[in-house]
Amino acid sequence: MIGDRTRLALVALLLALTGCSAPSPAASPHPAASSENPVPCSATGFDCDLQRRIAAAEDYIATRPGTVGVVLRDRETGAVWRNDHAEDLTWTASTIKLAMVVDLLHRSHTGAVHLTRDDRTALTAMLHASDDHAATHLWTKYGGHDHTLWNKAFPTYGMTSLAPQKGYSPTYPYWGYQKCTTADLDRLMTHVLDTLPPPDRAFILNEMRTVAPNQQWGVWGAGPAATPGNKDGWSEEDGGWVMNTVGFAGPAERYTLAIMNNLNNKGAYDEGRTTDTEIARLLFEGRF
Repeated sequence: MIGDRTRLALVALLLALTGCSAPSPAASPHPAASSENPVPCSATGFDCDLQRRIAAAEDYIATRPGTVGVVLRDRETGAVWRNDHAEDLTWTASTIKLAMVVDLLHRSHTGAVHLTRDDRTALTAMLHASDDHAATHLWTKYGGHDHTLWNKAFPTYGMTSLAPQKGYSPTYPYWGYQKCTTADLDRLMTHVLDTLPPPDRAFILNEMRTVAPNQQWGVWGAGPAATPGNKDGWSEEDGGWVMNTVGFAGPAERYTLAIMNNLNNKGAYDEGRTTDTEIARLLFEGRF
């Protein structure tokens, strides 16, 4: 086990090697640095302020129950931080509903399906309140006779590691029993921001920015100045609770953030919600 003093020394060494000085012990844990005038740093592509924030997030994650996968992306510079658990297969919970919305909008544009008013209401319900009944209705209606159309399409949107899980539901594959990686969610969010037609992108971003109270955590913890949006997912599985969040923050959705927290029976909903929200706060609060 690495002690606190050793960990702080390693963080200071990393920052020094990249051209960033470590903050003094009396410094604010959230140093103010405008994203309009970042301090340039080498190698990582992240400015010094964000490098310090990443180091603080890593220290925090080390104290939390279970495993936490994180991917942070700067869409302007291309810099990406992936931690050691970013490629762990984890229950998607309701984050897969974002991929479902993307796929149905794509199929609607190509003429493969005709979305009714009720269908579009269900799309909104999935994003706004993470409505399970809406997801099941759409999954059944548009999954094809063998329910596989969804999973065949999802890799197109970046979900290349997505794996449906057998033995949990009479319907297979089923939206509620799938696993993916944090890197999958990062690629999905990037697809939404960089590839979708403007009207679809605007619809999804507006819904993610105005989610119901049951989803106002995770990336939401970036704070109102970051104008964040997110799609969260939470469920108690056979390996314990999972608490996941994916979304964006900053001017022009500059940053994307995906977090998958597998509690591994070492915590539950409250612990996971706190973990995800605090990571977003550490990375973004006071930055904008």
